[in-house]
Amino acid sequence: MKYAPAILVGRMTRFAARLRKPGGGSAVPGLVVNTIAPGYLRTTLSGFPEGLVVVSGSSGKSTTTKMLVAVLRAHGSRVFTNPSTANISQGLTSALLEQADWRGRVPGDVAVLEMDEGHGAVVMADVDARVVTLTNVMVDQIDRFHDSEMVAGMLARIAARAHGAVVVNADDGYLGRIADDVDVAVRRFGVSADVLAASPRGLGHTETAPERLGAGDGVVVASVDGASAVLADGDDRVEIGLPARGTHYAVDAAAAYATAQAVLGERFDAATAARALSAIPAVFGRGERVEVRGHEVDFVLVQNPASYQLNVDSIPAGTEQILFAIGSDVRDPSYFWPVDASSLGRVSIVSGSKADEAALMLAYDGVVIDRVEHDLGRALDDFLAAPAPAAGVKTIVFSADSMRRTRAHLGLTGAE
Repeated sequence: MKYAPAILVGRMTRFAARLRKPGGGSAVPGLVVNTIAPGYLRTTLSGFPEGLVVVSGSSGKSTTTKMLVAVLRAHGSRVFTNPSTANISQGLTSALLEQADWRGRVPGDVAVLEMDEGHGAVVMADVDARVVTLTNVMVDQIDRFHDSEMVAGMLARIAARAHGAVVVNADDGYLGRIADDVDVAVRRFGVSADVLAASPRGLGHTETAPERLGAGDGVVVASVDGASAVLADGDDRVEIGLPARGTHYAVDAAAAYATAQAVLGERFDAATAARALSAIPAVFGRGERVEVRGHEVDFVLVQNPASYQLNVDSIPAGTEQILFAIGSDVRDPSYFWPVDASSLGRVSIVSGSKADEAALMLAYDGVVIDRVEHDLGRALDDFLAAPAPAAGVKTIVFSADSMRRTRAHLGLTGAE
């Protein structure tokens, strides 16, 4: 009952926040509880019978986490997890409050948590994890993660808290060095030489390792064909469906597959894992397809130059109707300039608080822009009011801020 007063205050705060803003205020209760009961998060994360699994990295952690949770649940594990929008300390606490009893305990055999790199390094300072999975190091938010060496240092501190295993992307040079320094078992995942060769822009890592993972050394993405892939694990090969097109989604699946092996041990079944992976829907804006106002619409989230390039390249050639919206979360749009967005060809509307900068950037890539509309709500209404395209589906490319505003405007306010 030590944390009962803090839990009560947190739940009252959550109720008040949701009255004020339906579908919002998710981090506020966690901020309050972390302030009045700073030991709550650490104590609760340490209380799961089968331990804590942490997924972190610059990109791919949301999809990897969702895939891993699905695979573990398919094997019969009771899993507590957090929404990708709750991957910082106050968000993690809010997610725990959703299911905690009055003693602060959260039901579940194992916790699988996506963690922001910076906040994860702080949260994990005095919390042990059974398994830590690291996805990659990429050029990311320049206002927070302006230096890849700094990001690698944060991930190394998270990895150091693992007492069972560390699972790393073998194609990432930074993660390879982190793996060399840990004192626990290391599992690896990566892509084949053929898959890398078919990705002319690479995989987006700040530093790509010079050699590919050998047969039998880990889980390898052997091939990718649109929204399907083949994973190779030694002599075993499994075919899986992906939540969206793109090699990066296949890499996320390999990460989840390798992590599930580390967590489940002899309980792991390849066929069960393949079925679970193939049934995964897209994660909250990341290649997500929704039906809204009578149209099918693809949501494409871009968060850093690497994800921007990979996701823009995955949009089918000839897509006729594209809305491009960059919001206030991109404080300095200039860091997107190295991306080549010429494959978009034509954009119907450019919107968001950084619409002018985004339009200029696209124009320099030779993209034809039909209209710039600063009011995102009006842009969305007009975009969806237009007749259905003759080729492809309506596609919205957005940054995280514009994603949240888009979902709110369209009434898609439920938590993922």
